[in-house]
Amino acid sequence: MRYPAKKALLYLPLLIIAVLLLSCQPKDSAKKATPQKYSIYILGKDNHEYLLETNDLSSGTLYPEKTGVPISEEQMDRDIIVKDGYYYHLNYKTAAFSKYTVQSDVLTETDSLQIKNFSIENFYWISKDTLLLTGLNYNKYNRVRYALVNVSTMKLIASGDTEIAVPDGKFSSMSIGLTERRGGQLLIAYTYHEELSPSSYTTCDTTFLSTLSYPEMRLLNTSKELRSTYPGGTNAIQSYTFHDEKKDFYFMTCPGIALGNRPDLPTAIFKIKADENKIDPDYFFNISASEIQNHAYGMWYLGNGKAIIRGERKDLYKGISDHHSTAHFEFYLLDIKKKTVLKKLDLPLDKGTRRECVLVENDVAYISVNSPKEGNDIWMYDLKNESLKKGLHLSGNTDFIMRIDKLHEDSN
Repeated sequence: MRYPAKKALLYLPLLIIAVLLLSCQPKDSAKKATPQKYSIYILGKDNHEYLLETNDLSSGTLYPEKTGVPISEEQMDRDIIVKDGYYYHLNYKTAAFSKYTVQSDVLTETDSLQIKNFSIENFYWISKDTLLLTGLNYNKYNRVRYALVNVSTMKLIASGDTEIAVPDGKFSSMSIGLTERRGGQLLIAYTYHEELSPSSYTTCDTTFLSTLSYPEMRLLNTSKELRSTYPGGTNAIQSYTFHDEKKDFYFMTCPGIALGNRPDLPTAIFKIKADENKIDPDYFFNISASEIQNHAYGMWYLGNGKAIIRGERKDLYKGISDHHSTAHFEFYLLDIKKKTVLKKLDLPLDKGTRRECVLVENDVAYISVNSPKEGNDIWMYDLKNESLKKGLHLSGNTDFIMRIDKLHEDSN
């Protein structure tokens, strides 16, 4: 039945309203596009890698092969920077520093820029949109470089070499373990390496701390610390530093065989006071001499002077060849102020040498554990009543939970 033209005009406003109402109704695709709170990086049993995004770490089961987003080697590895729903990663071979997000269940590159001859060691957020990368020249790893990036426009603001001394004599390469800004100055800690064979190295017995002007990046001074070596590590892979409520800065040294390969020196925690640019000579928390009696890798702050570290068990692994695959890691609760070990958390032995495996939120520490016996789980440690219970279980093709991250700052 056809309506006369005048009658059709009467119905036109109703039709427009109906279309608008329908367009405002929630759709499945819109629900999927809702920002998630957390990201989980999975290494599968078949060496496939996945990203899973979720709103809940406290319960349920996820299968990476069913709900995860597959990752190709060309896109990224576990050394990623996660912020505001985006993933940042540098492809060392192509020199492309890319920005990714998950769209319609696909990891999608939204932008990229070239950072040539660069290997990221540390990242530091100067502001919400300004990212400072400190690293080394790719392949030789013997010169400290920097790149300042506007991640909103994905433009390079500045880049270049620093005046930090290159290795010499028997030392041929180096590692940067921390980058910390103090007003108009920048602190960079590092050490030097000696090659023992094409696949092995050791580290000098010294931690170096250089102060540079910022943003000019001129070298102002360098000090030495002889109580331990190999400060921190690549913080895009694992955390080794934190600030407490007083803005005092703490960092861990990692001379164990998996990083510094100077096991004769202790794993230790150092302090740089909020109003100083030097390592506190009166603070030294010797982890290896404590009841832990081993080396450790990774440190996460819980608040109120408490932190979690992840210690190895040298009686359970044979050497560097099985360090990553053997379940031998334990989690310890520390009192940073008193320099004491409070307790070993009652968790299964964990595997995977370097992992971003602790996330703190709303008085709960979420701890990912890869247990050959009990499976791959995210445990919840209640900071108020000090209780532990299992949360999200990762099943199916999951072999390692490599990292857990907050996707957005407002997920607190």
